[in-house]
Amino acid sequence: MITVSENAKSQLITLMNQENLGEKGFVRVSVQGGGCSGLKYDLKFDSEMKPEDQVFVDKGVKIVVDKKSFLYVVGTELNYSGGLNGTGFSFSNPNATRTCGCGESFAV
Repeated sequence: MITVSENAKSQLITLMNQENLGEKGFVRVSVQGGGCSGLKYDLKFDSEMKPEDQVFVDKGVKIVVDKKSFLYVVGTELNYSGGLNGTGFSFSNPNATRTCGCGESFAV
């Protein structure tokens, strides 16, 4: 399961409303090769389900992860920071054994 912090929930709902995604819209989280540590997160809005997608709902936010990416992100929390030290989404992943300095990539 992937969970969403309260700050991330508020920001995601705001952005999804701006995109006019409606009831079919959701957040797609995936993992791709790349970045300093070997794997990087991809976060985008989508409305098209794929056959092997895993679906989670936390705090009213629908999160969809493809089967392969799920192995890397199970137990992860999606966070959002709007402070002076950086604005944006971040992942708190208990499976990561190493992360890069910018927090954009990880290794397991």
